Amino acid sequence: MAEPVLELRDMSKAFGALKATDGVSLDLKPGEIHALIGPNGAGKTTLIHQIAGSIRPDAGTIFFLGQDIGHLGVAGRVRLGLGRTFQISSIAPEFSALRNVMLAVQSQQGTSYRFWKPVLSDNSLVDPAMAMLERAGLAERARVPAAELSHGDKRRLEIAIALALEPKAFLLDEPMAGMDPEGSKGLTRFLDELRAEAPILLVEHDMDAVFALADRVSVLVYGRMIASGTVSEIRADANVRRAYLGDES
Repeated sequence: MAEPVLELRDMSKAFGALKATDGVSLDLKPGEIHALIGPNGAGKTTLIHQIAGSIRPDAGTIFFLGQDIGHLGVAGRVRLGLGRTFQISSIAPEFSALRNVMLAVQSQQGTSYRFWKPVLSDNSLVDPAMAMLERAGLAERARVPAAELSHGDKRRLEIAIALALEPKAFLLDEPMAGMDPEGSKGLTRFLDELRAEAPILLVEHDMDAVFALADRVSVLVYGRMIASGTVSEIRADANVRRAYLGDES
């Protein structure tokens, strides 16, 4: 069996008396989508912040590609290949979709930032950025300011930016949030293809998307993991139905 790309062991974080995460353990295997679900306030986004490095856990260990990354900050984890999109969009709205991705390409190449005019004629930046936009289905909107993109296209742009950083794993925090049903279906198809690029830890409230995509599902409630298994196992779990899926029987 392949070694996990990402592994969490007994992760805990408290804010005063509130235990946002309480002894959480999970892993992410090559080629899979592992969905993390739970009600609002369950601690999902706090856990993603701990994995990404923007929040330091009180206890626990994070291994990425077999390496303990607890001492690394956000930038160090990104350099190792941990790609993340955010619950709230983090793109530069005044820049075109192309410029947003070019910044990521430039960062990955380790080149210094230059004035925009020569940058926009630099094929070493433009070509890979366009390739990422093509993969995300945004090539025809490359010159559109990010602020003018639809909500769904902004989500695709975030993933294109993450792709430009050559990730070994994706952390996707509610990519379907705010989308209409058609947009969710389109992004679901895209994420299904994306797993071939790198495995995905997916935080999502859209249960249709979760059940369509996930190889495994873990359920977080009040900071604790109450269940983890296949979609069919999670659907059949009485504790999950009571705590999250709304079944009182």
